[in-house]
Amino acid sequence: MDYMIRGIDKKGLIRFFVAVTTDTVEKAREIHNTTPVVSAALGRTLTACSIMGVMMKGEGESISLQIRGDGPIGNIVSVANPKGDVKGYVKNPDIDLPLKANGKLNVGGAVGKNGRITVVKDLGLKDPYIGQSNLVSGEIAEDVANYFFYSEQQPSAVNLGVMIDRDMTVKASGGYIVQPLPDADEDDISRLEENIKRSEPVSSLVNRGLTPEEIAETVFKGFELEILESIKVEYKCDCSREKIESALLSLDEKEIESMIEEDNGAEVVCYFCNSKYNFSKEDLETLINS
Repeated sequence: MDYMIRGIDKKGLIRFFVAVTTDTVEKAREIHNTTPVVSAALGRTLTACSIMGVMMKGEGESISLQIRGDGPIGNIVSVANPKGDVKGYVKNPDIDLPLKANGKLNVGGAVGKNGRITVVKDLGLKDPYIGQSNLVSGEIAEDVANYFFYSEQQPSAVNLGVMIDRDMTVKASGGYIVQPLPDADEDDISRLEENIKRSEPVSSLVNRGLTPEEIAETVFKGFELEILESIKVEYKCDCSREKIESALLSLDEKEIESMIEEDNGAEVVCYFCNSKYNFSKEDLETLINS
């Protein structure tokens, strides 16, 4: 079962979130039939977004993480909530690129370095909070860290990883976000930075069977930690026929009439889970009348 932990060091000056997301990313791969490099890009985005969702605590709040670079993969979108539910999609799921010289998947080449990361927080208010920053590498983790620093003025260490098996399934996936609070000790920050530099890639730690708690102990070697919460992480789409009807009702009446005249109905496919919703001519006429 995928889950993440939320915790803090005993001094109360460095907070952390550590997630194992293998099953979640594998489900996304199955739904979208992604190539290995796209699975890695989408998986890293899903993991980051799920953690950022848990950072929000209000009932009914949600967060959208959008990454749009100039690479062939196109737009990546992920949406999460504080409960650990996350979903996402990519514009071009079938893109494939040669491996990098070090044998790693070329996520940065697929995403592209020129572009923006956009975070939309729905806090239940009239207008959502929207923050943006430039992409720095297209490797996702560095881009998310750059977003936190420039858009939210929050220094962060972000590590995300997806390991793909020979049969193209997701073998291991996970990530963590570590954030020093304003009064954090500089010596502690330096020691933590050194730990992170020496640590294995997070996907390797997950592949070795380490739990989020054990990964936190590896990253925070020499620190005393307090685990505050454990949250289940799951790929879950909340689409429904009622929500699709609401979306159709937001269209201009002439657009719905065009669907009736040209196609004698409509088929709407959810971007996130590929569920199909069929509306007959009579269904659309009822929507117009309502």
